[in-house]
Amino acid sequence: MNAKPAWPLGTLMTIALAIPAWYLGKLVPIVGAPIFAILLGMILSFIKRPLYLDRGIRFSSKKILQYSIVFLGFGLDLGVIARVGLQSLSVMLFTLTAAFITAYLVGKALGLDANTKILIGVGTSICGGSAIAATAPVIEADDTEVAFAISTIFLFNIIAVFVFPALGHLFKMSDSQFGLWAGTAINDTSSVVAAAFSYSDQAGRYATVVKLTRTLMIIPVTLILALYRKRGSAKKGGNVDLAKIFPWFVLGFLAASLVRTIGILPAESFPTLNDVGKFGICAAMAAIGLNTKPRELIENGLRPILLGLACWAAVALVSLAVQGIRI
Repeated sequence: MNAKPAWPLGTLMTIALAIPAWYLGKLVPIVGAPIFAILLGMILSFIKRPLYLDRGIRFSSKKILQYSIVFLGFGLDLGVIARVGLQSLSVMLFTLTAAFITAYLVGKALGLDANTKILIGVGTSICGGSAIAATAPVIEADDTEVAFAISTIFLFNIIAVFVFPALGHLFKMSDSQFGLWAGTAINDTSSVVAAAFSYSDQAGRYATVVKLTRTLMIIPVTLILALYRKRGSAKKGGNVDLAKIFPWFVLGFLAASLVRTIGILPAESFPTLNDVGKFGICAAMAAIGLNTKPRELIENGLRPILLGLACWAAVALVSLAVQGIRI
């Protein structure tokens, strides 16, 4: 009986793809390493691979991404985080409202069920797949509804990584403007980081803080949905496990930032630690590219994709409007 290779081989594969992406990003900074990593992963996604690689690839797309966000904290001090978080709060509230109103109205016009509307609205307004995963058990969504929502959000995550930086340059946005736009209008944390760091390092750091602040909205939104569900149903379901919902890597990011602010480590170590985070983002992007399945997205149907497009456009336009950016 032949022993199967250990699951970390999938993780090593994503790290191997991140290495050329990292150097290509330095050669062509206007494109950026994260985008090259996604492209390399997407190209290889068309090649059938051994199933034992999948576990490691999933580890890269989830855990390495979260660990990398923690390392990015070494690039910012707490004063910057507090300032950016407060600056982005008003934009965030408007985009959240826009996403949910659009999800309800357009979803109703398209004849989609309530759960699909909620999942796509939550995924668009907060943090993509993580918000969908946290919300699904609360509203008792079935696997089909979750699959529709996650695949739809994932589609626009990939599009955003390529489209947003180009639009940012077209609209001549400053680094902070683009960081705020990306942080409030792109769905998933990975795509926010990829798009923003492709624009510039400063935009990437700004967008990361905005997105992490936005991610915290998982908690109140999910709690509200749980209360609403329990109120409208006689079932006992709908309880929320805060330990599972809370994005722990936000605390890690803040801890790393605190280390920088206090100056526990030598100042020259922080750029290196920050680069570790950015390289990890490349590995996560490669994993996401490897998991891309265009055929499945098409097979899921057009209506969820139309709803995702409407929510995405609403959030992007409202974010620009609140910032006073004309297009």
